[in-house]
Amino acid sequence: MTHPFLDLAPLGAGRFAAIEDRVARLLGTGQDVVVMQGEALLPLEGAIRAAAGPGTVALNVVTGPYGQTFGDWLRDCGATVHDLAVPFHTAVSAGQVREALAAHPETDFVSLVHAEAATGNTNPVGEIGEVVRAHGALFYLDAVASVGAEPVLPDAWGVDLCVIGAQKAMGGPAGVSAVSVSERAWARMAANPGAPRRSYLSLLDWKERWIDGGRKALLHAPAQLEMLALEACVERIEAEGPETVMARHAAAAAATRAGALALGGLEPYVYEAKDAAPVATTLRTPPPDVDASALVTRALESDPALPLAAGGGALAGEMIRVNHYGRDATRGAVHGCLAALGAALAEKGLKADPEAARRAADRAWDGQGGAVLSGD
Repeated sequence: MTHPFLDLAPLGAGRFAAIEDRVARLLGTGQDVVVMQGEALLPLEGAIRAAAGPGTVALNVVTGPYGQTFGDWLRDCGATVHDLAVPFHTAVSAGQVREALAAHPETDFVSLVHAEAATGNTNPVGEIGEVVRAHGALFYLDAVASVGAEPVLPDAWGVDLCVIGAQKAMGGPAGVSAVSVSERAWARMAANPGAPRRSYLSLLDWKERWIDGGRKALLHAPAQLEMLALEACVERIEAEGPETVMARHAAAAAATRAGALALGGLEPYVYEAKDAAPVATTLRTPPPDVDASALVTRALESDPALPLAAGGGALAGEMIRVNHYGRDATRGAVHGCLAALGAALAEKGLKADPEAARRAADRAWDGQGGAVLSGD
């Protein structure tokens, strides 16, 4: 008997190109969009290795762990890297980027993460893009976590390399991603002797063998399941309406933040609400009384499906992350996380008021327009 996940017909070039076109429309871009056959780290690394080399002077903005990774890749390519690091509980400002570029006028490459789901902050890319464009540097953006949850507009913001993934706010699988590429980014890659070629990392292979050939012949057999899932993600966002999807994420973030404050025992890790990402709310546990990892483990015993996680690495002991993205950008998911955290705090002998948290979350959700959004 046939199986819907196993007995799939090959995905042809026409369908592949049509999916790329739908992704381009989602991003509002006229740039080339290449759908990559792997998790978003594939185009994130591929774009840096294609566009940077020994002559590159990069300003690498670090607002979380991914910014640190990009700096490592850039240095590995031989680039001169100036890190602009800000505390993970805040966002970088356009003014800080302007000052850094003034201090290093030779900068010709700027790398930035839009939303850092790992730390719960988001950066004002539109304002930063104006600064980068005025300076004339190539602008590289990781929008993997933000796409679907907040506006991602490569053309309007002057982004030359914009990488997205399906696994967060788009509600899809991790095994497919995409990158939009400006004409000057293609030119930079073509002039870079160190840019990967004949490699799975190579964007130039896609340019020369796919785009320049009129998108008639694929480089290799595409992963049908992931491609069809990406198409379904975009289709679902189109059907619900991008603005509605983004409003739902904003409501979930506002509700989680307000509910946590009313709950007691926890406080937002990102100090200012304006700097908080709509995909994930990070919370700080009171040191040294409560270990975040242990608290999350206890909370998940009530419902293992709750979108809760402890912080990564050194933050595991003090940070809780509520991942309210994709299918979990709902009032019900927020309520469930707050209730489970409240119960776990109470077991530790700490004062917690889950009912007050629920009321505060509902007020915040409705204040964001959540009363008319789906997702209970």
